[in-house]
Amino acid sequence: MNSEPITGVLLVDKGQDMTSHDVVAVARRTLNTKKIGHCGTLDPMATGLLILVIGRATKIQDLLMAEDKVYTGALELGKTTNTQDAEGEVLEEKEVPEFSDEEITAAFDKYKGDFYQIPPMVSAIKKDGVPLYKLARQGKEVKRDPRFVHVFKNTIDNISLPVVDFTVKCSKGFYVRTYAHDIGQDLGCGAHLKALRRTHSGKFDLERSVTFDELKHGDRDEIISKMLTLPEVSRLRGA
Repeated sequence: MNSEPITGVLLVDKGQDMTSHDVVAVARRTLNTKKIGHCGTLDPMATGLLILVIGRATKIQDLLMAEDKVYTGALELGKTTNTQDAEGEVLEEKEVPEFSDEEITAAFDKYKGDFYQIPPMVSAIKKDGVPLYKLARQGKEVKRDPRFVHVFKNTIDNISLPVVDFTVKCSKGFYVRTYAHDIGQDLGCGAHLKALRRTHSGKFDLERSVTFDELKHGDRDEIISKMLTLPEVSRLRGA
């Protein structure tokens, strides 16, 4: 087997019910290389663009992580969960009024531009060295510092109550499930994130991506041929 060190960026279309770490582990096996990182965690229920940096490309991991992201998602009104998404336990159920499109739009419009978000308890942010999700599993709730975030634009793609489909372009560190939760709180009936797909990260999209199955069962050389070289990444980013 060819085991010379490889370098580049691989775009993966992550499937549902797997962690970002699972994708990295499979890539390590398929590509027979240890030096792999990913740029921006996707929750197990989320699908879409996961950027893997391989070999020397790990040096630009922070740079790629800092770029804006675009997500398509769906929130379900009337149910609040402990994780703010469909994976969690329902904490509260309320009747969903017959909201007008204008009322829904106004709730979304409140979260445009610059604002602060309180990260969810079920997140990888660390408190005294311990990830919050581990504390949440122990039933602990700790004070989280608000984070400064930015929404560049959002669109409401479909309203079929209790579900609202949307697209959001946001800054690094933005929690789409907190966005769904907060919109539900503002509407007075609660909400959680029902589905999420990342379609863009900076200048990268899913056009040159490989699926998880292709990564898992694919041929090493074939996967390498789909990687972006560092000069290609530079040109793409306009750097």
